[in-house]
Amino acid sequence: MMSRMEEAKRRYDEIQVPEELHERLEKLIADSAPERVKEAAAGGKRGKVVWMKGCAWAAAAVVALFTLALNTNTAFAQEMGEIPVLGAVARVLTFRSYVKEDADMGIAVEIPAIETIEEDTGLAEEVNQEILERCEAYAQAAIQRAEEYKKAFLETGGTQEEWEAHNIQIRVWYEIKSQTEDYLSFTVSGTENWTSAYSETYYYNLDLKEGKRISLQDVLGEDYIAIADASIREQMAQMEKEEGIAFFSQEEGGFSGITEETNFYMNEKGNPVIVFDKYEIAPGSAGEIEFEIPKMG
Repeated sequence: MMSRMEEAKRRYDEIQVPEELHERLEKLIADSAPERVKEAAAGGKRGKVVWMKGCAWAAAAVVALFTLALNTNTAFAQEMGEIPVLGAVARVLTFRSYVKEDADMGIAVEIPAIETIEEDTGLAEEVNQEILERCEAYAQAAIQRAEEYKKAFLETGGTQEEWEAHNIQIRVWYEIKSQTEDYLSFTVSGTENWTSAYSETYYYNLDLKEGKRISLQDVLGEDYIAIADASIREQMAQMEKEEGIAFFSQEEGGFSGITEETNFYMNEKGNPVIVFDKYEIAPGSAGEIEFEIPKMG
């Protein structure tokens, strides 16, 4: 009988990877393949649980490496088998971190996938595919932006040496916010160190029992908008008083109420934490601003 780990690997291998990848990405993956194989053979870091809005630009190479390591490296296979099962409902499959550096730029990517043990909704496949596609799109666009930036820089008098001093870095990574037997909440982000205009963060909140994504209405009830808005305005007043944050007025494009599209994650207490990006409701110096909304009752 096929083991859970083998079944998880088989189903992840079957995720469709877009056929046409950016030529630049393929070259970077090919150039760094020997280092990745060496890392896999060595076993790499242990015990790291990874979640991600993950990266299709490296998916083909990573899946091949994962399969090779799983089939040829006993320690690696044991490590994957030891990844914890969340309430016997979901398992996180961890793909390692891969880094590529050259004179033009550096790229660092962490790739995860999820596997449901009791599959009945297709949630894992949907989320994994979405993660792959979003990562591919972000990585390709980030590389193109960096290459266009370099072209403009050199055409306006900059030198190759000066360009290399910019140390362009593209990063895609994940952060687990909370995980229980009932739900799992995580973010996946992409950033470029030379510009903040294109940074992206996606929020994933999954109900592991029901096999669906969690909405603010699921957590706070039918009156979720009124409940969240009242709590946020109360906390804003407190932040203005205690931290000196000068929130934008509504006329300036500041907070005017949440919607069903508002970003949030679940914390360990089971409360939703609503997140506003830098510059969204306050000056950039305030950074990203979060509001924990206590559940009623």
